[in-house]
Amino acid sequence: MEARDFTPIALDDYELGDSGGGEKLERFGAVWLRRPDPQALWQRAWDERAWGRAELVFVRESDRGGRWEAAPHASAAARRGEWDFGVDGARFRVRPTPFKHLGVFPEQATNWRWVAGLLPRLGPRPRLLNLFGYSGVASVLAARAGCEVTHVDASKTSVSWARENALASGLADDALRLIVDDALAFARREVRRGSRYGVVLLDPPHYGRGPKGEVWQFEEHMAPLIEAVRGILGETCAVVLSTYAIGCSPRTLGNLLEDLGDGAVVADELLLGQGDTRRLPAGFCARFARRLQDG
Repeated sequence: MEARDFTPIALDDYELGDSGGGEKLERFGAVWLRRPDPQALWQRAWDERAWGRAELVFVRESDRGGRWEAAPHASAAARRGEWDFGVDGARFRVRPTPFKHLGVFPEQATNWRWVAGLLPRLGPRPRLLNLFGYSGVASVLAARAGCEVTHVDASKTSVSWARENALASGLADDALRLIVDDALAFARREVRRGSRYGVVLLDPPHYGRGPKGEVWQFEEHMAPLIEAVRGILGETCAVVLSTYAIGCSPRTLGNLLEDLGDGAVVADELLLGQGDTRRLPAGFCARFARRLQDG
């Protein structure tokens, strides 16, 4: 296993302006937001006046979430709680949620670009499975790059969001195979069906529930999911496993992917770039590649 710095990718519609004091100040599209970040323990570079540019501020109400408050100078889009965010010609709906998320995770851009770079080596129209697909950013980008995409999430709301993002990005109604299902149950059924995929994306939560009340617990179910994924991979393939706010290290993720068999594994932190030097930790990631140069 190799440790590798997953260098942040610059995006036109995203900027990490400053971080520190347990918060971060970010621009998504044209809207500046201020929200908590437990990793940002250092001193801020900008003064409070600069932080005052935030149009939406997240106020934590409990360990389960909170609310967004609009500043007096907030734009109509910020007050409405919905606006567009562009990535590589695709368009996505940003919606601030009570869980502090926005539906787009810029730290994943390094994985979006990595997958896009692999596609020419996977043959025409490679099959990609996105489990825990959430709002579908990775799914839409893969479909636009020529993949046959299956997008799975346990939440009907998230799958509907992914459908909106696909349409906003100019894809046809049937460009994505969108499925509401439990990730482990779906993967196991795909094994029984004899399905094969060239790329599998995994971004699991620590805890969650499937559409039929199935319980997902990372420590209990991640290894069985990796076992199922092993059974649906093609001979030439790639897997990305990323996590956030889970009590394990990149080495843990890398060790899990080594169970997939012969292949190259790299593991490290996902990062957000702030200026020229500072990097804000934004989760862990491991990648597996088999029969792919520079995996």
